Amino acid sequence: MTLSYVVSGFAVGLLVGLTGVGGGSLMTPLLTLFFGVSPTVAVGTDLAFASTTKVAGTFAHRFRGTVKWDIVRHLCIGALPAAVVAAISLKYFGALDKEIGQIIRYSIAGSVLLTVVALLFRGRMQAWVIAHPEKQLQGRNLVVTTIIIGAVLGILVTVSSIGAGAIGATLLVLLYPRLSPAEIAGTDIAYAVPLTAIAAAGHWWLGSINWELLGTLLLGSVPGITIGSLAARAVPEKILRALLATTLTGVAAKLVF
Repeated sequence: MTLSYVVSGFAVGLLVGLTGVGGGSLMTPLLTLFFGVSPTVAVGTDLAFASTTKVAGTFAHRFRGTVKWDIVRHLCIGALPAAVVAAISLKYFGALDKEIGQIIRYSIAGSVLLTVVALLFRGRMQAWVIAHPEKQLQGRNLVVTTIIIGAVLGILVTVSSIGAGAIGATLLVLLYPRLSPAEIAGTDIAYAVPLTAIAAAGHWWLGSINWELLGTLLLGSVPGITIGSLAARAVPEKILRALLATTLTGVAAKLVF
C-alpha cells in the first residue's frame, strides 16, 4: 500500500506539473475513492500536502517578482479567518461523524465540478472580461470583492481541500484580467500557502491528518511535479485539460452516486 501511495503522489504531481491544476482536485478524490480513506482524513492530509509543496512555489515566484502582494493580502484578510471559523465549525458539529463526512464528500464533488468549469472556460471568461472593461470592478469595490472571494475560498478549502488552485486562479483572472499568467499563478500560490497551512492546522487539531500517508505522498510528488513541469511544453495543453476535465467529471459523479 505504501508503494501505491508513492505512485499516486507521483501521478498527481505529474498531472499538476503538466496542467497547472491544484493537486486538491485530484488527490482528495483519489484518496477517498480508490484507497478508502475517510473524507475528513483525505481532506486534512491533502491540505498538509498542499501547504508543504506550495512553499517552494512561492519562493520561486517571489524571486521572479510574479507575486502581487497587495492582492495576496486582501485574499488572506478574507480567507484566513474563514478557514479558522470553518475548522471550529467542523469540530463543533463533529468532523468525524458519518453525517459530516457525507457532507464533506458532497462538498468535494461540488468543488471538483467547479474545477472542471475553471478548466474548460477560464480562457473564454477572461476574454469576455477584457472585452467589456465597463464590467470590471475598480477601487474599493474590487478590494471588498477580493476579500469576500477570499472568505468563500477559505471555507471551501478547509471543508474540501479544493479551491485554492484552479478555482482561485480563475477568480483572479476575472477580477484582475490584466495580470499575466505568471502573476496569476504566483499570486494564487502565495495566498494559498497560509490558507492551506491554517486549514491543515485545523485538521491536525481535529485529528484528521495521516502523517505517514502524507510522507509517502510527498515522496512521490516531488519527482512527479519536476518531470511534469519539464514535459509540459511537449504536450498540447488543450488535450490535457479536456482529458482532466472528463476525468474529474467522472470523479464528481462517483462521489455523489
